[in-house]
Amino acid sequence: MIKCIAFYLKIFFLCLFIFDCSQLKKPFLEEVDNLRIDSLAPFYHGVASGDPLENKVIIWTRVTPKNYEKKITVSWQISEFSDFRNIHKNGQFITDSNRDYTVKVDVDDLKPGTTYYYQFESYGKKSIIGKTKTINSSSDSLRFAIVSCSDYQRGFFNSYSSLAEEENIDAVVHLGDYIYEYKSRDYSNGIFDRLHLPDKEIVTLSDYRTRHSQYKLDIDLIDAHKNHPFILIWDDHETSNNTYKSGAENHQELEEGDFDERISYALKAYYEWQPIRESSKPYRNFTFGEVADLIILEERLEGRTKQAISLEDTSLFEPNRSMLGSTQLDWFLKRLSDSKSQWKIIGNQVIFSYLNYGRPDFNINLDSWDGYPVERQKIADHINSNKIKDIVFVTGDTHQSWAFEVNHIPLDSNTPIQPYAIEFGTPSINSGNSDERFSNVPIQKLIDHENYITDPTINPHLKYTNTRDHGYMLLDVNKEKVVATWKYVKTLFRRDKSIKEIRQIESVTKSNKLNLINN
Repeated sequence: MIKCIAFYLKIFFLCLFIFDCSQLKKPFLEEVDNLRIDSLAPFYHGVASGDPLENKVIIWTRVTPKNYEKKITVSWQISEFSDFRNIHKNGQFITDSNRDYTVKVDVDDLKPGTTYYYQFESYGKKSIIGKTKTINSSSDSLRFAIVSCSDYQRGFFNSYSSLAEEENIDAVVHLGDYIYEYKSRDYSNGIFDRLHLPDKEIVTLSDYRTRHSQYKLDIDLIDAHKNHPFILIWDDHETSNNTYKSGAENHQELEEGDFDERISYALKAYYEWQPIRESSKPYRNFTFGEVADLIILEERLEGRTKQAISLEDTSLFEPNRSMLGSTQLDWFLKRLSDSKSQWKIIGNQVIFSYLNYGRPDFNINLDSWDGYPVERQKIADHINSNKIKDIVFVTGDTHQSWAFEVNHIPLDSNTPIQPYAIEFGTPSINSGNSDERFSNVPIQKLIDHENYITDPTINPHLKYTNTRDHGYMLLDVNKEKVVATWKYVKTLFRRDKSIKEIRQIESVTKSNKLNLINN
């Protein structure tokens, strides 16, 4: 009886410091078991690393305070050896409530192309050991994992669990929707006990912090962060659905307050809780030697104008309609022109290619680049006029897999144009796709629809899609070709990292053509 009381006291005090006690929910108690309490305290959220350079990398953790201290000193160390027998660098970081007791260190003076191990210590206890990697500019091959769209309420993060065990990953590129802003049971299939905290749509700084905290308590996400460096950018759900620079579909000022204030809270929490280098601009470039430049775009808050209402909207083709904004667009085009690397890989939140979904209720997604045709044409003209080769867009957002030979097809014309890039879309980690949206429709009908939209008369440039499965994408890159590999998990209903299916497509350099390796 005494042991039982002691166990539940542990649970109570853990929740007291991680969440507001009024938000305590049964699913959280089921998620955090005695093993976690004993083994991870006070670093319940694990560790993470990100934004690797040749000589620098961000390392991150969060220490849960015991007695609401104003300041907590956290020690850190990094080594080339997992047993830390030779410490490369170490130091201390002072954190406090102003940064929600998160710890972020930009470790410098590192060796290029080197695997490092890192660990934190506070209250006399050590965190789990993280593994990270700096950029190798002399490597002749690269491997990225591409992920997006993880919704805690939609089931287990089995894709993260499988990804954690992938080997030779240079970086995990997360293209957004790392968290979702909805309250419990909203945008959820309603069959899981994994419900959002707080039980409301998040709008305040405390709300966003709590939601990030909840996601980073997931053991599968902890494992993925522990084993690989991440390069992250937000999409819309880290703030509010279908965000643009001055508003969002899911923001009503009468109920949810000032939009700019909400965004400032969301971004402050994001920067606190993610291993991302903080600078004045979220769009950035990572050069992996002669093999690839990884160009990360920001397509929500920097310059995006409000989405058009329909294809009949007279503003659709206005020259000032923008996805990136003029400053970011100029930077992006210059990066493409100045790149000396073989491949230019574009971290792109929403689909760049023209896409006819072929549904009577939904043909064109105006929240994607199809809603910003003038700016997309500027990019296409720049690529074609400057004869820039080997451009690969990697894209999230849709919860579905795609492979395009990028044709810029004007919305008012069926005239095909030669592809000038390729685009690969990653499935969701677990956010709802066609299988959940049309749960009463037989699987074969969903497959039939996939065959329909890849028909050359509908989308001649779309060579592959999977609208039914969840998982992640690997991108293997060398000077001769890129290979996209989609891995789909078996289930979301229980913890099971098994992969049920693998698909691969390759493109050789300077071809802009896709070849399905297995079918």
